[in-house]
Amino acid sequence: MSTQGHTWARQVKKEGEEEDPLDLLISRSGCAASHYAVQECMAQHQDWRQCQPQVQAFKDCMSEQQARRREELQRRKEQDSTHS
Repeated sequence: MSTQGHTWARQVKKEGEEEDPLDLLISRSGCAASHYAVQECMAQHQDWRQCQPQVQAFKDCMSEQQARRREELQRRKEQDSTHS
């Protein structure tokens, strides 16, 4: 069994190249710093088990963002129903 691990590295956007939809989503979420920390850790250690603090921080950030988004959508839905 091979123990080489991952060969992850953050991709640098080239001029004229379209932005990756996933990168845009993460950037808009406010969790980009946590995401990049996971990527940097993976590039350095090439073992996700050694990156659990970064993975957990990213997971927590995304969970908080999703909760905020749900609350916002619920408020909009309630506002739309009272204005109809």
